[in-house]
Amino acid sequence: MTALVERPVARRSHDVSPIRRLKRWLAWIAWLAVIIWAFAGAGVSPASLINGASGAAGLVRQLLHPDLSPEFLAIVFSALAQTIQIAIVGLVLSSIAAFPLAIALAANVRAAPWLRESVRVFSAVLRGIPDLLWALLLVAAIGPGPSAGALAIAIHGTGTLTKLWAEQLEAVDARPVEALELMGAGRPAVAALAIVPQARAGLMSILLYQAECNTRSSTVLGFVGAGGIGQQLAISLKLFRYEQLSTLIIAVVLLILVVDRASRVARRRLGAVT
Repeated sequence: MTALVERPVARRSHDVSPIRRLKRWLAWIAWLAVIIWAFAGAGVSPASLINGASGAAGLVRQLLHPDLSPEFLAIVFSALAQTIQIAIVGLVLSSIAAFPLAIALAANVRAAPWLRESVRVFSAVLRGIPDLLWALLLVAAIGPGPSAGALAIAIHGTGTLTKLWAEQLEAVDARPVEALELMGAGRPAVAALAIVPQARAGLMSILLYQAECNTRSSTVLGFVGAGGIGQQLAISLKLFRYEQLSTLIIAVVLLILVVDRASRVARRRLGAVT
């Protein structure tokens, strides 16, 4: 005779204990209170949106008529060129500084513990401070201009690339690394012959992504006097020249789209994207 197997009865929602139900309600109430507090502090309400509707309509009307005069377009192209220069210089400097730091930080390179921990803290500080704040500090230190923007992007990018590149180096196949270590190769040889060659495509993909980020960042740093098209955006905003602002916004969007497309094509050739 086949033994009957008892099936566990699924617990229904009304079987939940009153204490657990109370905790759930308290959690929902707490989340609702946080959301209400955030909206109140931010000043976002139906009344504020209605009051700003007329001003927004006037702004949109002016933005729909960009300034396409040859004189202003020449200024826009010059500002775009400077923005690209800031992004490139920041990328070159950050990649030069980040490469040895990433090798020291990668766990499979097995650098001295004190060195790894020092690099970890150093890179965390560099990327933990926003590039906009770095730009403010550098503008105060060396004066306004594109050099402050390029150095700000380089400093922040060094911290970012160090972390991302170290993770990419750690993700390589461990077998060639172990084979070289068994043959008695030192840490520099293992890194140069087994780790970096395997991670080359990934390192280049991250570098190209950083180039995209640098381009976006360099368009903003001009608001604090660090050069580039952001400086022209700040001037147009301060002088309420919204027709010129519209032209600058279009130029920034086109620049970002071009850089993004070029980066995707390059990464696809490296085999980093499908």
